[in-house]
Amino acid sequence: MALKVAQRAGARRAVAATGHAPSRDGATSFSAMHEEPADPRTQRRSGGHATVQADLATSPFRIDRDRVASSPFFARLGGVTQVVSSTGSGLLVHNRLTHSLKVAQAARAIAERLTTRPDVANLLDKLGGCDPDVVEAASLAHDLGHPPFGHLGEQVLDRLARHRFGLSDGFEGNAQSFRIVTTTDVRGPAAVGLDLTVAVRAAMLKYPWTRLSYPKPHPRDLPAPPRGAAEPTDGPGTGSSKFSAYVTELEDVEQSRAFYTARVEPWQQTVEASVMDTADDIAYAIHDLEDFHRVGVLQHAAVSTELNTWLDHAVELAGLSAADLAAQERRPGRSLEALRRRLHAKDSWAVHDDAFAHAVAKVRAELVDGLLAVPFDGSVEAEQAVAGFSARWTRRLVDSVGVVEEPTTRSGHVVLAVPQWHEVQVLKFVHRRFVLLRPDLALHQRGQARLLTALVEALEQWVTDRHEANRLPRRLHDLVELAGDEYAGLARTDPSVLVGATGETPSGPDAVRALARGRAVVDFIASLTDNQAAALLDALSGRTGQLWTDAFVL
Repeated sequence: MALKVAQRAGARRAVAATGHAPSRDGATSFSAMHEEPADPRTQRRSGGHATVQADLATSPFRIDRDRVASSPFFARLGGVTQVVSSTGSGLLVHNRLTHSLKVAQAARAIAERLTTRPDVANLLDKLGGCDPDVVEAASLAHDLGHPPFGHLGEQVLDRLARHRFGLSDGFEGNAQSFRIVTTTDVRGPAAVGLDLTVAVRAAMLKYPWTRLSYPKPHPRDLPAPPRGAAEPTDGPGTGSSKFSAYVTELEDVEQSRAFYTARVEPWQQTVEASVMDTADDIAYAIHDLEDFHRVGVLQHAAVSTELNTWLDHAVELAGLSAADLAAQERRPGRSLEALRRRLHAKDSWAVHDDAFAHAVAKVRAELVDGLLAVPFDGSVEAEQAVAGFSARWTRRLVDSVGVVEEPTTRSGHVVLAVPQWHEVQVLKFVHRRFVLLRPDLALHQRGQARLLTALVEALEQWVTDRHEANRLPRRLHDLVELAGDEYAGLARTDPSVLVGATGETPSGPDAVRALARGRAVVDFIASLTDNQAAALLDALSGRTGQLWTDAFVL
């Protein structure tokens, strides 16, 4: 890994000196020095520009899409939980792979519709462009960094990364995705990252800031911070709850965003990132509900009672004090009223009471009186009902997307129309209220959290055992070397970005090596599937006689 870091540094020095990317043997191509000026959006992270071909099959952005789709990190998403696991049940539910495919499908549809609209063509060009291949590639890549057990795994690894290992930026799935395509995936031409174009890397930056330090001023300090930029629930001073890059990839962020600095605000998504983000919201709002209906988790009676009670008593509920509403939170209609108030508090730019009421009525008609009215039994009729629901809603939401030149800080340049924006909020509410908050799901997830915590502890003990240093899994050994080079460089050039939860700046080689080991353990675990994580812990704890080999990991 140290050699790979040196190769990357050498390539950048060559670009800085000549303005051109080196060839595979390190020399600058003579023909490159006489080419026409390249499209800056096609610049790859190695510094060279991809040649734009007339044949779309070899366009640089389509090549990027194919590189992502061919990555083993993409393949592993088939074994990573989206919300509910299908392991051992035989149930056909979404995983991170099928979710990513549907996000890519919706994102491409949005981009193709926008780029064929004469009324927004000039605006799209002004803001930096909107290429369907770029948004598809970014959508396929957006969840590469999600760890075993979905969002639960993300929360556990973040807590352990910050408090056990002292990593200032902890763990975040979006930042891990960006780290994979720029650093830890070894299937690219230079064996360091995938060498993607500027446009695709920028489109992956859903939250284009680091947890604590970039850009300055940080978006969490804005009067109305962008989604995800506000302080997380574990207290002030711990940075943004959502972000798309670690400090180790800051140079890659700056290179990816350089073309867009005069086009969008430093904290603002590119248009293509905004398309990907909107498509992710659409897929999350629709396709997860399909799964919950299939597995019998989403109960008709409970959802119907909540929505109907609010519609029948909206005026009365609006008159409740905040204290009374909180005291009655378990009663029907109260949770939906709490949502309406949260939207007013956070998204006054979009929320409208009439639109909210119409959205509740629309979801009741389509979801409660439609899809949930008949329990899913696996029949042809039941499958067609699910397919029809998904197709209608996807088409409705995709067709409603527009572009605004000066969006609020709470949204991107690409936005849903007001009625559809409210409908997505209500659909996501149903998801959270009637699935994610279920005690039986919490019970299952607590077991997964204990598994990941034990796995982190076991791997940390292995990495720090000097007698076993030569017997580490080769992938983990390489990740320790890579992180060691990265953190040693940061300790020399900008030690302030390494200040962790303790508030102390790591000093000395031992402290830097400890950070590197922590990041390597997190990188390693984040590259596992759900089943691989469980099997590895079984092997480390002696609960299985099956031999574990490096062939089981990326």
